[in-house]
Amino acid sequence: MRRLVSSCFIWLFVPACAAAQAAPELKVRADFPNGSARVESIDQQSRTITIQPHPQPERGWVCWWYFKVEGVQPGETLTVQVVGSGFTIPDRAAYSDDDKAWKQTEPGEKRKDRITFKQKAAGKEAWFAWGPPFALKQANELIQRWVKDSPHASAFELCKSKDGRAVPGLKVQQAGVKDEERLGIWVHARQHAWECGSSWVCQGFVEWLLSNDASAEALRKKATVWIVPIMDVDSVERGAGGKNQKPHDHNRDWSDKPIYPEVQAAIKHIAAADKAGRFDLFVDLHNPGPGEKQPFFFIPPAELLSVNGRRNLDSFLQACRTEMRGPLKLQDKPKESGENYDANWRRISKNFVRANSRDHVVAVCLETAWNTPHSTTEGYQGVGKELGRAMERYFREATRGK
Repeated sequence: MRRLVSSCFIWLFVPACAAAQAAPELKVRADFPNGSARVESIDQQSRTITIQPHPQPERGWVCWWYFKVEGVQPGETLTVQVVGSGFTIPDRAAYSDDDKAWKQTEPGEKRKDRITFKQKAAGKEAWFAWGPPFALKQANELIQRWVKDSPHASAFELCKSKDGRAVPGLKVQQAGVKDEERLGIWVHARQHAWECGSSWVCQGFVEWLLSNDASAEALRKKATVWIVPIMDVDSVERGAGGKNQKPHDHNRDWSDKPIYPEVQAAIKHIAAADKAGRFDLFVDLHNPGPGEKQPFFFIPPAELLSVNGRRNLDSFLQACRTEMRGPLKLQDKPKESGENYDANWRRISKNFVRANSRDHVVAVCLETAWNTPHSTTEGYQGVGKELGRAMERYFREATRGK
């Protein structure tokens, strides 16, 4: 009997060891658009991957990471360590089994110089990122779908970027309604490339705007809306941070002599609409610092606002407080970005637009919190939907001066 038990033990143990030895080798790839990762180490035994963002300091903050893991055993738990601090390490990473549908990991374990995430993988490949990626291919595919599915949508090319990429945009207005007396709204995202959540907010806004929702139809009838889901397409495609890139980033380029084609084209477009009497609202979409847990607005300093402009801005903010109820609920109080905020405050997009358009025009920056359990693709798109409803409420209810 003793010999029989021993034989059974050996028979069970040897295949287990062989299975462990046969585990495929984990590999990390980031050689695709928007990808970023520098591999520090891969421990094949513990199935632990340690990375940090690929350094591109001339392209702005080194904080964005996004990579693919190959050689995964379906059902195994991967350990991912990200070296960095502050903006580099969200409480939860973005994870995908197919590079399409993104969810959050459980909160990571933070140490002084890194954070560790554990995630069970479903297939032979897995994707991890700082936040749910939104690259140029996705923007193009969405715009093509929107134009195909809706008679109210048409595509336009804002410009060619410095690297020669086409920057896609979308124009929305109710089909069959004359242009005379139309309002004008400009919405764009990703002047800072790492702020991927802002493009998801933009997507949620457009999905609502093209829907059968009665308030969406009302806004389409009143206004022409121009939308650019990604402004700094070159930094996005390079997998760079974008913010504070040299000599300055897109959101510090709004002046009489902008250096970025995207900003040049946006200024020209907005100026033409304003001159025609058809420009009323400018919204710049961003993500803030890691400590901000609720969305909030940056507004122009008081010196750029007339009595008329202040009244309209207050009415718009009140409409947003009414509609933007969460779960990513809007903060009650906005923040100003004047000279105490940044030495180049006049070159910030919303401040430039406010100073160079008719005094009734409202120009704001919406910062949507990214470091919360609700900072998901669904959560971001919910903010975009609520922003759209707030716009419709503002133009319907507010006593606006023009």
